[in-house]
Amino acid sequence: MPIVVNLDVMLAKRKRRLGDLADAIGISIQNLSILKTGKARAMRFSTLAAICRELDCQPGDILEYVAGEESDGDAGEGS
Repeated sequence: MPIVVNLDVMLAKRKRRLGDLADAIGISIQNLSILKTGKARAMRFSTLAAICRELDCQPGDILEYVAGEESDGDAGEGS
């Protein structure tokens, strides 16, 4: 997928733990881990906003577009 999730980078920069962030934003650690590892296919804006609030960052600090990272599963979407 061309969207890369840099949550682990922001957690390290802010010296925060995944479990602490999960508790602070009210999401299960399992779902946050899926997001952190880039396996999530979607994210609610409210979740992104809560992450940005807790880590004092912008959405662009968490999400990154990388050209040429399309997978076979993305081919044909929107056609």
